[in-house]
Amino acid sequence: MIEKERMTEYILDLIRIDSLSRKEKEIALKLSADMEELGAECFFDDAGNKVNGNTGNLIVKMKGNTSNIEPFFLSAHMDIVGPGEGVKPRVNNGFIKSDGTTVLGSDDKSGLAVIVEVLRTLRDRNIPHGDIEVAFTICEEIGLLGAKHIDISKFNSRYGIVLDSSSPSRLVLRCPAAERLEFHVHGLEAHAGLCPENGINAIKIASESISKMKLGRIDHETTANIGIIKGGIATNIVPNFVKIVGEVRSHDEDKLDAQKRHMMECIRNAVSNYDVILDGQNQGASVEEIFERSYDKMDVPEDSRVVKIIDRAVKGLGHRITYHTSGGGCDANFFNQMGIECANLGTGMYELHTVNEYLVLEEFYRAAEIVIETIKLNASKK
Repeated sequence: MIEKERMTEYILDLIRIDSLSRKEKEIALKLSADMEELGAECFFDDAGNKVNGNTGNLIVKMKGNTSNIEPFFLSAHMDIVGPGEGVKPRVNNGFIKSDGTTVLGSDDKSGLAVIVEVLRTLRDRNIPHGDIEVAFTICEEIGLLGAKHIDISKFNSRYGIVLDSSSPSRLVLRCPAAERLEFHVHGLEAHAGLCPENGINAIKIASESISKMKLGRIDHETTANIGIIKGGIATNIVPNFVKIVGEVRSHDEDKLDAQKRHMMECIRNAVSNYDVILDGQNQGASVEEIFERSYDKMDVPEDSRVVKIIDRAVKGLGHRITYHTSGGGCDANFFNQMGIECANLGTGMYELHTVNEYLVLEEFYRAAEIVIETIKLNASKK
């Protein structure tokens, strides 16, 4: 039903457009022009201003050709991770890869291309459908910021599909909540050669606290990581400041809170062990703590309308699908929280966020067929 060659050429065009987070304007303008050519209404929201980007989320609305059908929602994100500038895609033996110096960007340009092909096919073949509402989001890769700041009142859909996972043989229904943890450790600077005993080494405090933390895989529902540590000015100065940034993710709120408290206690305990007396005054180390909820968890019931209709679509095409619990978040975390029940369908992309990333074309095409069949079933009223 889809036009595979057209679909392949389209994703190659998208891949060649640079679109790092906060720099999605060029690809957004292409998508907007292509969607307007199909007769869709396109407009941008103000999310770009809120995240210091060069464009907002692109919202697309395509009128249905069948009355009294509930609208259907689709979404994929426009940004990619680095190294992602000047990507040179190569097609070989059913796969698309980069030249090995950059990521491919199929995360999530494969999702973008699937949606565009779906809308083109619906129009070209006059397939019955209700209104289709699309969110092409910005800044997913740096905290789901586009979805976080989207104006959900612009949408009438109550359910839909986000296309931002690996295999179309699995449907992501559960994603964890995530919390960002930032600690500012304050020590006391001193000359490292003349009077180091007058200083409090913030790097040492940070190192001791991190060494006591349980990190990585905590249990089957919880992970934790320290990803950034910055501090120090020169080797001859006892450093008086270190910034530590990490995260906790969990499918269980109590476990997330427990891990967060554990990491806080490691920092506080290390800080409490350091002080010096200068001019008869006791001076100690200190810590500032900044916490931010990145996103809440996603938990779509297996018996929800959107899951049932996708399952019927997949089986009708002669395929199978399993329900998946992910360790990462996606835009669907926010959309579900905002009232649009979304599952996350894979598009055939693998080895994500590495220069070894690749797209399996057969799975890429299958994802589009699944979405089209789902929209057809949505219009059937059965």
